[in-house]
Amino acid sequence: MFRLLFWIALIAAAFWLWRRFKRPAAPTTPPPAEPAPMVRCAQCGVHVPRDKALPRGEHWYCSQAHLEQSSHSSDC
Repeated sequence: MFRLLFWIALIAAAFWLWRRFKRPAAPTTPPPAEPAPMVRCAQCGVHVPRDKALPRGEHWYCSQAHLEQSSHSSDC
């Protein structure tokens, strides 16, 4: 009886080790990208990525509409 349990345990351990080493390694994920610099819209105050913002002078705008609203209000 002891021999049978020994062989079952040995086979189970071998099977477990075989499955563990057969499994592919976890895929490595690339490091997260640097966050984009954010700027504040001079009209509404929302923060947007600098590459998506519209500049005029020292001010940044989140949309064409806010850029135009700012230019119309400065004309008066």
